[in-house]
Amino acid sequence: MTLAFRVEDLKKEYVLGGETVHALRGVTIEVPEGDYVAIMGPSGSGKSTLLNMLGCLDRPTSGKYYLGGDDVAQMGDDQLSEVRAKRIGFVFQSYNLIAQLTVVENIEVPLYYGGSLNAKTRARCLELADLVGLGKRLGHRPTQLSGGQQQRAAIARSLVNDPYFMLADEPTGNLDSVTSSEILDLLGRLNREENKTIIMVTHEEDVAERAKRIIRLRDGLLQSDERR
Repeated sequence: MTLAFRVEDLKKEYVLGGETVHALRGVTIEVPEGDYVAIMGPSGSGKSTLLNMLGCLDRPTSGKYYLGGDDVAQMGDDQLSEVRAKRIGFVFQSYNLIAQLTVVENIEVPLYYGGSLNAKTRARCLELADLVGLGKRLGHRPTQLSGGQQQRAAIARSLVNDPYFMLADEPTGNLDSVTSSEILDLLGRLNREENKTIIMVTHEEDVAERAKRIIRLRDGLLQSDERR
């Protein structure tokens, strides 16, 4: 079994108003390639903190985070930036597309910043646009797209560097129920047919039930880890 990532005894502490807040109290999780995991928990459970750790947006106070054999918890800022750009695909609730760019140009953004935009990788962007159902919307800008189409573009963008995993933060939070179902269908298809590893943070039970596995946090601890 090849792991997409593993975190060991991950802890995060903040000092607020002179008091120490234990956001994560020693979380250990391993996720194999091709898994589809939903992370859930009430406010204050630590799920947002764990999301920031997994996305290399913050460092743990202690513990290890192995990604591709490297302990990224020990990396410096420049190294973490490279990890975020090349090894993790991000999908946000608010899409985070660039308004002035077309669909295909938005998909190309990670390649542009990574210095790897060329004829071959441009062709990959077109393939991804087709894969998410936007092959006929390549020249459209975000304002010309529905919310669901914008999220499809964001999903394609997240996959362009063939990341170790896709980190989706409330990916259907801004969508109506019908469009949400379509996006979840797409994520499920990417997982089943393309073997994409997906980590999805959500507070909605019906969304979490689309995943293969549900991890629940409470008070900074792993409450349950159930495979469906």
